[in-house]
Amino acid sequence: MASGFFALLDDIAALMDDVATMGKLATKKTAGILGDDLAVNAEKASGFLSSREIPVLWAITKGSLKNKAIILPFAFLLSAFLPQSIPIILTLGGLYLAYEGVEKIYEYFVPHHHHAEKIVEARTEDDLLKLEQEKVKAAIVTDFILSVEIVIIALGTVVGHPLTTQIIVVSVVALLATVGVYGIVALIVRMDDFGLKLINLNEEDNSFSDKVGRILVQALPWVIKGLGVVGTIALLLVSGGIFLHNIPYLHDLFHALPSMLSELISGTVIGFLVLLIITAFKKLKSKN
Repeated sequence: MASGFFALLDDIAALMDDVATMGKLATKKTAGILGDDLAVNAEKASGFLSSREIPVLWAITKGSLKNKAIILPFAFLLSAFLPQSIPIILTLGGLYLAYEGVEKIYEYFVPHHHHAEKIVEARTEDDLLKLEQEKVKAAIVTDFILSVEIVIIALGTVVGHPLTTQIIVVSVVALLATVGVYGIVALIVRMDDFGLKLINLNEEDNSFSDKVGRILVQALPWVIKGLGVVGTIALLLVSGGIFLHNIPYLHDLFHALPSMLSELISGTVIGFLVLLIITAFKKLKSKN
């Protein structure tokens, strides 16, 4: 009886050790897409009234948790019954990430006109609430796409391990992604309000608190832009890593180069090719 109990403890310890090891690897692999997730959500959660920023962010966070509750069971079913589909889904996700990264670079160097968005004048509190709900829905849809990428990339690191390990590792990574990203976003979007509080902390002009407060207020848009740049580079690195690990030809082609450089090159080149194909398809569709 005692030996069975200690054997059970030994199995649990071995499982936790595997979970810790694979969890670190999965977190490292998803760090790049988390950078883009952070940049996107910081932009989506800003622009609201100060009193509504936290409630809006909480609504998006709950939507993100629901997204992952939908995605995770499907991912585990695929891993259990169709594991050979994971590398294919990973590669398709890599194509999307590479396209998204290159498109951001293309839009920066070659600005082009977007379709004008319909602007609704908010005359009443109901109008403001409606606009807020529309923005929250749009943010949750974006989160769903990014959540699929995070879950699949995390799952790709534990394919071949016992299903129990896969479930624990991927679930923990998904939960940390939501809590970590939206926790940091909350700090970012409140940075300017904290700066204003420091400015109004005393009646002295140009005091130390005033200087720090002005820095925080002025830094917010730069922080969001900086996250966008970091997120774009991360997209190309993550997608390039996916291609190198799942396409043997590319792995052999770039094996002599440093891993980060080979990932950046492969992600950028393939993303550019996808951008050309999609652009050509759009032009052909518009002509027809």
